[in-house]
Amino acid sequence: MSEAKDRQAIVALLDRYAQALDTRRWELLDEVFDPEVVFDFGPDWQTRGRDAAVARIRASLNACGPTQHLQGNHRIEIDGDRARSRVYVRAFHTAADPGERAAGRFYEMAGEYRDELRRGPEGWRSLRRVGRMRFEVGDREILAPKR
Repeated sequence: MSEAKDRQAIVALLDRYAQALDTRRWELLDEVFDPEVVFDFGPDWQTRGRDAAVARIRASLNACGPTQHLQGNHRIEIDGDRARSRVYVRAFHTAADPGERAAGRFYEMAGEYRDELRRGPEGWRSLRRVGRMRFEVGDREILAPKR
């Protein structure tokens, strides 16, 4: 595969993550992450394994209403069957309750995802995702799983 096609495949993989989250099509994450992926979103959220990461994502997003995850400024370095990527993210989350949503209850964050990727028989997959927030506004509690 040419480097241009590898870049295109990696950008598509990164964008598939946002699509999976915003459509709640969790099965798409099988096309994004290696089964043994390591997630590092800071001291409060570190997991190993795709199933654990997806469970954590689902719990947060199932607690809120519609979301929109925008990614841009894709920076990709490819070295054979390995790659590293960095992408800016801006994620907007609305309250689950329509009345609270109409009243403007939301949570928004902006930051960066850094991935280590490997090309295997099924294509590119992320082995490690590091997420770092640059700023946040709104009420993060709308992501808290309901008890």
